[in-house]
Amino acid sequence: MNSVFCALSLGGNQGNIPQAFKSAMLLLASGGMSKLCLSPLYRTSPVDCAPGTPDFVNAALCGFWNRTPEELHSLCLYAEEKAGRPVVHLRNSNRPLDIDIIFFGELIINTTRLKIPHPEARKRLFVMKPLADIAGEFVFPDQPQLNVTSILASLESGGSNEILIQI
Repeated sequence: MNSVFCALSLGGNQGNIPQAFKSAMLLLASGGMSKLCLSPLYRTSPVDCAPGTPDFVNAALCGFWNRTPEELHSLCLYAEEKAGRPVVHLRNSNRPLDIDIIFFGELIINTTRLKIPHPEARKRLFVMKPLADIAGEFVFPDQPQLNVTSILASLESGGSNEILIQI
């Protein structure tokens, strides 16, 4: 397989999150992801979480991958587990590391295990803002008229109630 430009969303709200991001990047690089580029980090208010959930730290990570999306997904799950996230966990629970594949080149995947582009990405300021910092011109393959920057502008003008603070 040829190298494909892909983007990941990283988040966490437990422990040393910047260190968890760094460890995940090292693991992804050793697993075959190349030319990694990490966005600035953002402190964000929790979205769709229980009341009292601590703030998250979020970032985007872009790079090139020359294996299958499923192999990248498995490596991301392994990185989460190594950071201390239980394999079996409640949706939207506290976590030291969460990694989602936002896009994988021009590929569109819709299986029970993997959905690319990530179905919620375009609705989330905490995903689109860091992604715009490093891949603003990328066009989502399932909506070729919209690039990351235009989606971000729409979210920002739409009165999103998410709070993002660059750290």
